[in-house]
Amino acid sequence: MSLLDQHSVFAAMLQDGPFAIGDTLLLAHPFSHETKQWVQGIRGNLLLKTKYRLVRNQVFDLLDVRNFDEILALVHDRRLRVKAAERAYLLIGNMFAIEGGHRDVVRQLHEYARTADDVINSLRAKVLAPFSAHIETTNEIVTAWDPVELLLAQFDDRYHKKARFEAKRKLVLMGLAGSIDLRERETKIAEKFLGFLNFLNAFVWSPDYRIGELDIRYLHSYHHPDDFSCSSVKVLSEEEARKVVTGHGEKLTLIKRRRFRDNGTDIPIYVTIRKKEPPAKVLKLLRKNEKNPATAVDDELGLMAVLDSVNDVKRFVRHLTRSATVAESFMTLEDISDTLTGGEYQSRATGSSGKTAMLKFFARTGGMRIEFIIHTNRSYLNYIYQRDVAHDEYEVKRIFDTGVVAFLFPPDIYRLDLDAIRTLQLTRFRRQIEEN
Repeated sequence: MSLLDQHSVFAAMLQDGPFAIGDTLLLAHPFSHETKQWVQGIRGNLLLKTKYRLVRNQVFDLLDVRNFDEILALVHDRRLRVKAAERAYLLIGNMFAIEGGHRDVVRQLHEYARTADDVINSLRAKVLAPFSAHIETTNEIVTAWDPVELLLAQFDDRYHKKARFEAKRKLVLMGLAGSIDLRERETKIAEKFLGFLNFLNAFVWSPDYRIGELDIRYLHSYHHPDDFSCSSVKVLSEEEARKVVTGHGEKLTLIKRRRFRDNGTDIPIYVTIRKKEPPAKVLKLLRKNEKNPATAVDDELGLMAVLDSVNDVKRFVRHLTRSATVAESFMTLEDISDTLTGGEYQSRATGSSGKTAMLKFFARTGGMRIEFIIHTNRSYLNYIYQRDVAHDEYEVKRIFDTGVVAFLFPPDIYRLDLDAIRTLQLTRFRRQIEEN
């Protein structure tokens, strides 16, 4: 089911459905040609009529009104708006199980609004950076956090079409942020993340190293001209790296390594811990066309590791399971995928490449389920640099090909040729990868 079709769980956001934001408000012109066309568009579609009624009733329930005329009264009467907002805070606070009083709910709504803004800003900062000015959110919507204010903006003809769409978009993103916050509190993800770090420091890493102590090394690599995959790689010290002058097809990549001890031998390992932040979780829900974080976000805690060889990878996995038993917890490995020694990576994720080489699994231990992605030096460099595999290219593909960009920035409002931008951004990232 596509994010952009009428069966999408986010159908109310689509610009080709009954909730599309038009140039003018249909409520203000009930007998206009546009209104008649709108009625004709949903008359024969039972699904659209059902969705329309459900969403309309939700709006009425939140605002405590019985018809659209009463909504227009709220738009123009501040006293009624304040009363409606106070009631809405109570309803939303209870829906997301926010403990405390009025101030606690308001504080949490501010956080949800900040997450919604961060979703847009994260795309402006990287994947759509050259078009940041084109997709900048209207000032009045950026500063808004009150769900009633955002909802009423869609019924206020003083707001431009783009601003009204962005108000609706922010409400949807805030709703997802609320679901994610509730899920995090239910699963105690912050406590588990701290427990995961404590487990690594106490039982996995070499006891001769202080917490946070790292060895700085560089991967000096050569890359094939046809696909920029890694043909050879050598680990250099800081002193050795300073003497290297890279040419075309060469890369010098910094890695800061810890060590783990296996049978009395310290083995170097580069590790980056991944805790998915709320904006990233919101984008994943959109990519998966899901509103439930429990079913769509299964990689809240993760670790990516890079070792010198496949043999070191095997030793680390064995060390990991042994460390769990020392910590008095059994560890099981689930959903294992291993393409480090050949074979195609079978991923269901839109935009991912079958050429991606890695060992991937989920480790269940100590009440946690942690995603592990493990590379050799060569597969890690391919993950960064290889054509059609590099993560920067993957980010562009998945955000465009899942329909998220068109969903958040519909072409009829933002006047952007998204197919051309996708091609341009892939070319841009490829040039940055190979020329820098």
